[in-house]
Amino acid sequence: MPIASNQMDSAKIIAASHKHPRPNTVFTYGTAGFRMHANKLDSVMFRVGLLAVLRSKFHHGRVIGVMVTASHNPEEDNGVKLVEPLGEMLVQDWEVYATQLANAATDDDLISAVNAIVTSQSLSMSTLARVIIGHDTRPSCPVLLASLQDGVDALGGELIQAGLKTTPQLHYLTRCLNTAGTPDAYGEPTEEGYFAKLSEAYKRIVDKNAPKTQVTVDAANGVGAPMMKKLIDVIGTQHLNVNLVNDAVYVPGTLNHDCGADYVKVGQKPPVGLDLKVGERYCSLDGDADRIVYYYKSQDDIFRLLDGDKIATLAAGFIMDLVRKSSVKVTRSDSSVSEVHVGLVQTAYANGSSTTYVKNTLNVPVVFTPTGVKYLHHEAEHFDVGVYFEANGHGTVLFSREAIRAFKSSKGSTTEAQDALDTLVALTDLINQTVGDALSDMLMVEAILACKNWSPSDWDAGYTDLPSRQEKVKVSNRLAFVAINADTELEKPDGLQAKINEQVAKFPSGRSFVRPSGTEDVVRVYAEADTQVNCDLLANTICGIVFDEFGGVGQRPEKFVKLH
Repeated sequence: MPIASNQMDSAKIIAASHKHPRPNTVFTYGTAGFRMHANKLDSVMFRVGLLAVLRSKFHHGRVIGVMVTASHNPEEDNGVKLVEPLGEMLVQDWEVYATQLANAATDDDLISAVNAIVTSQSLSMSTLARVIIGHDTRPSCPVLLASLQDGVDALGGELIQAGLKTTPQLHYLTRCLNTAGTPDAYGEPTEEGYFAKLSEAYKRIVDKNAPKTQVTVDAANGVGAPMMKKLIDVIGTQHLNVNLVNDAVYVPGTLNHDCGADYVKVGQKPPVGLDLKVGERYCSLDGDADRIVYYYKSQDDIFRLLDGDKIATLAAGFIMDLVRKSSVKVTRSDSSVSEVHVGLVQTAYANGSSTTYVKNTLNVPVVFTPTGVKYLHHEAEHFDVGVYFEANGHGTVLFSREAIRAFKSSKGSTTEAQDALDTLVALTDLINQTVGDALSDMLMVEAILACKNWSPSDWDAGYTDLPSRQEKVKVSNRLAFVAINADTELEKPDGLQAKINEQVAKFPSGRSFVRPSGTEDVVRVYAEADTQVNCDLLANTICGIVFDEFGGVGQRPEKFVKLH
């Protein structure tokens, strides 16, 4: 039963905690939440249950989401992350609390950590807390869900079991529950409501332009497989012709194995066993269906990847075109009227060719942020229409309240203008604005390609990626490296940035940056240039400088270039 007094039952928390002893491991809540081998997560899950209740109390009883997944990691791993009331990722201040709770070594430490949160955030323990929990297909989920439930129960929270869900579905449900009955109601807070919203919006866009050819979807043998089947059933094969592969969800050892978005992106090759036919469309989801990449085989038999950069440019170009055709204007809070501000948000890892294409050909402003979805999402909120995708295929499009109001209330002066407005309104429903969503993003891509009557090669023709290379260098202290300007330059150590600039200037279309890892004592080196040979030479020269002059440790890789 929910606790209805302002007292915390410490004895109940301690008793429950004893069922979930903490291993001798140091835990860190990062961008992906907690993620590691599943057999280390029992105590973490219990403590995340406590944290979710406290976070709900902070939000005066609004629903907090908890997703149990390890995304593209191997099947034996698992993880957990919290979702804010409007579907956002957990705020950074509370990531610190999550880490502190997970690492509390004794009963007293755990109670002290809980009390510190209650006191510092002025929480009322009499506020009833609600938590919704979803999970992917990993075999470790049932045991970990029970641990999580024990944590929620220990602080008297109310638990809503969402069951098997993709990560984006859990974000969607969380936002729907918290906006129901308000002017910002996001949708029906059920799985059926999710599919209906996407399906109806997609069909409004494609209407008479349904894709005439099949798309093959690699579901990574994960939760995306059953959800894709349900989506196809709701939409109907006359509107969406999908060949689903890698859907062996409960066959042990298959999740993300030789398949999935990460395998395809990192390896620059199709999933094992998938024989690509020239000109046909293919895409791969990841294990929890929040990432997607497309690919195809060209006329000259080359594997061609259409990654997050390509998806972002496709979306930004299509939306910019609709805005121009509609001539829609936005009324601001001060009653002034102005153009719709469309923008693309990228990280330093976005290919330089994509940035040039978006700025110069699409005439869409580009803003850079540090690496990490939370930075991209936050920056995208500054536009009326903010597009962001990481190269790995995780991303979405955000629409401001003013933009949505303008799209819905405006009347087109011509049939073309009205059609553009109708499509913009449908896009606001089709695109999951809470988080990157592989199912939603796939429908967006399919709809755009259908409207443009484009093949994969038509899409790919906008720009050609510059050759790129990513390397890492083991260093004695990664904290000695301080990145600035959205990770594109180094402030420290002194002198290194000047040396990087000196090398970059030697190569046509050269670009390189060095940034510290967030988790291990390595620095990551990224390089681009006009040819793969030049790109590799630039990357290995920078790696050599870092290793030789700025604290490299361990055996020196032979490929690192020695300047002196």
